[in-house]
Amino acid sequence: MASSDKPEVVDRDVKEKEHENDKDKEKGGFIEKVKDFIHDIGEKIEEAIGFGKPTADVTAIHIPSINLEKADFVVDVLIKNPNPVPIPLIDINYLIESDGRKLVSGLIPDAGTIHAHGEETVKIPVSLIYDDIKNTYDDIKPGSIIPYKVKVDLIVDVPVFGRLTLPVEKTGEIPIPYKPDIDIEKIKFEQFSFEETVAVLHLKLENKNDFDLGLNALDYEVWLCDVSIGGAELLKSTQINKNGITYIDVPITFRPKDFGSALWDMMRGKGTGYSMKGHIDVDTPFGAMKLPISKEGGTTRLKKKKEDGGDDDDDDED
Repeated sequence: MASSDKPEVVDRDVKEKEHENDKDKEKGGFIEKVKDFIHDIGEKIEEAIGFGKPTADVTAIHIPSINLEKADFVVDVLIKNPNPVPIPLIDINYLIESDGRKLVSGLIPDAGTIHAHGEETVKIPVSLIYDDIKNTYDDIKPGSIIPYKVKVDLIVDVPVFGRLTLPVEKTGEIPIPYKPDIDIEKIKFEQFSFEETVAVLHLKLENKNDFDLGLNALDYEVWLCDVSIGGAELLKSTQINKNGITYIDVPITFRPKDFGSALWDMMRGKGTGYSMKGHIDVDTPFGAMKLPISKEGGTTRLKKKKEDGGDDDDDDED
């Protein structure tokens, strides 16, 4: 038999593998065709009926209230619905973190409906409790400013597409406020009588925050020798720089005859104990704040005004 007439010898396993590969190619091609068909049908439906994916964006973050205990956020998220039918906003998941650490999170179920061919601004209220933050993270100190990131997942149900998650996020900074320190440096008489005495408190205010405070108003009450000499409100604007000190003069009127012998001890130049409590209204880069001020167990001296307008030299403060 000639060599050209010899039968071809083929390994059965190789032949079967080639056959299986051919089937896989045919199967893969079929699946791809089905996928393309479904995609084309989906696009045709979208074009014919007008369905499309909604969009979302964080448009603003407001801080309507902030004090020593907490900061209240309102996150505005704008959702646009291009579809001819309303779509339900099933859930809203939100998270506020700082440097990758969770500060607060939550879920708002059944958040409403976005109108057909419309847009809605969804307001998400969030509260940051400072004690929770400070108790969880020791390195976050009062008076500091920390970065934050707001992450929001909006889950909507759209015809044709089904349930979709619309993720949005925004970054910013938030302070951890610290109340200012206050001291009465001295008390100077302007007008003295047993029935009514007018004096000026020379106050020292120390701002321990990493941000400036614009002092707009001060209300206070003062106790000398455990006797209240009253208080007042002062409308005065001044700047207290971050980690800085400022001095202000505030008037006060009281009745010396209510003090008994304690007043005469003070008038003879002896130091007197005092306490002071009140609030200051300040502007900050993060909004207006009303911060408490207090001083317990302080000591100061009275200064008497001479008739020629000068102060007694021997009544300087301690």
